[in-house]
Amino acid sequence: MAKKYYVVWSGRETGVFTTWAKCKSLVDGFAGARYKSFPTFEEAESAFAGKAASSSLAKAKTAAKSIRKAKQPPLTQAQIDTMDFDVKIFTDGACDPNPGEAGTGLAVYENNELSELWYGLYQALGTNNTAELNGLNQALILAKEKIALGRSVGIFCDSKYSIDCITKWATGWEKKGWTKSGGEIKNLDIIQPAYALYQEIASKITIHHVNGHVGIEGNELADRMSIVAIESKDENLSLYSDIADIPAILALRTG
Repeated sequence: MAKKYYVVWSGRETGVFTTWAKCKSLVDGFAGARYKSFPTFEEAESAFAGKAASSSLAKAKTAAKSIRKAKQPPLTQAQIDTMDFDVKIFTDGACDPNPGEAGTGLAVYENNELSELWYGLYQALGTNNTAELNGLNQALILAKEKIALGRSVGIFCDSKYSIDCITKWATGWEKKGWTKSGGEIKNLDIIQPAYALYQEIASKITIHHVNGHVGIEGNELADRMSIVAIESKDENLSLYSDIADIPAILALRTG
């Protein structure tokens, strides 16, 4: 396959990049993203510098819109492994039944090696949504800590509801005084602080949606931790003591 070069005019960073994985991490979920691939570095550099013909820019806008509108296939383990993040944080929540006892889990990878497992935030009467939102909020808190150490961070969450709450819907809700037409906004006690934190670090992170229970190790481990949280009834967020035997952890009860 011929090598391509990617120009990002509007994204979390701008410039010329040499891999699609890097480009994708800068534009996914970024409102108004503008980017395009070029067959040579010279063309890409010229386009980024504004020397390309205006027609090329118009085509780039059209291409960007088409890519955003196209339904993206779910991420695979291999794709996640190749993403250029120092730290990858996977988060999940469980509730048994729903509503019922709820808990949250997180799995943290540094340089694609498991470094931390977290469990807790037990709720005697929660929902799957509160457990998932708690997880995303905690992932943002961890991300801020890692960013302060100079690390790049990607967050992976299997709850589209939680991602949309924080990255899309909250903006409009805040403008309307945290109200929406048609009824109450549920779980504002979690959404508001999570959204405030997201605004603070949004330019430095990328949040990806992953499908649950499709063999993505980080997602599976976060799932097991959410069940550990329910079984332990730990209301704090606690480190799981032994992360050496991953197959044994994966053999625990699923959420």
